Amino acid sequence: MKLQQLRYIWEVAHHDLNVSATAQSLYTSQPGISKQIRLLEDELGVEIFARSGKHLTRVTPAGEAILKTAGEIMRKVENIKQVAQEFSNDKKGSLSLATTHTQARYALPPVIKSFIGRYPDVSLHMHQGTPMQISEMAADGTADFAIATEALELFSDLVMMPVYRWNRCILVPKSHPLCELDKLSLEEVAKHPIVTYVFGFTGRSKLDEAFLERGLSPKVVFTAADADVIKTYVRLGLGIGIVADMAVDEEDDDLVALDASELFEPSVTKIGFRKGIFLRGFMYEFIQQFAPHLTRELVDQAAHAASRAEVDELFAGMELPVY
Repeated sequence: MKLQQLRYIWEVAHHDLNVSATAQSLYTSQPGISKQIRLLEDELGVEIFARSGKHLTRVTPAGEAILKTAGEIMRKVENIKQVAQEFSNDKKGSLSLATTHTQARYALPPVIKSFIGRYPDVSLHMHQGTPMQISEMAADGTADFAIATEALELFSDLVMMPVYRWNRCILVPKSHPLCELDKLSLEEVAKHPIVTYVFGFTGRSKLDEAFLERGLSPKVVFTAADADVIKTYVRLGLGIGIVADMAVDEEDDDLVALDASELFEPSVTKIGFRKGIFLRGFMYEFIQQFAPHLTRELVDQAAHAASRAEVDELFAGMELPVY
């Protein structure tokens, strides 16, 4: 059994069983990968992938168990590389982030600009996706850090730490009737068609819970993962927009942002990493630039916590900054 063979089966499984695409990503040949996979299966005495002719069709039950262990080995190999790089050059390397559009577009730019100024030899890679995709990318090593608000139950394999609290606003054209109200209410908001986030994105659950608790059924006519897309359709008159406060800037001066913080419970954005990862010095630095209260000592305590409940207890009662 060779480390290269384990890498091949791991990569094939994460390229939708497409050996050709895997070969391209690893800069090697398709026949070479196929041969090494067969040699590994012959040595182990089980099939890792089921086949139809020359095509891989699915991962076998034995393959699922083997791939789980192979993934753990790949992560430990990456940790060894990170340890060596930290001692050979502590200011050079790479850092991958998995997050949503709202975080990437509005919350992270000043942090990334500052970080690159401090660590010009660290290459940064940004991956955007759904909470499920973000969780998977961080868990399988595609990304070092996950930054998310919604669906945190998906992140069971990750150490997730609170960064900041935030709330929402109602975006409307300047002539909209909601601008005339002395006090905004959920009942008034529910009278209008709504344009907002896809369920599972950027605090959408808090929005749905608020209407449900008041026995209201809002008419959500359009959803998107991208706050800028939501604003586009508000401008087209499709409905009123409900977006994160952070998603409104000076370019939106044709719209009115009505404070909705009294209508919805605040949400908490978290940053996390997979358990057992070796955190390099610049990784600690990135976390603290994004969340100054997350000191290296606190991050280490969270990393060594025995359970999510222990991590949550560590941050219980902490006064988080408000975005």
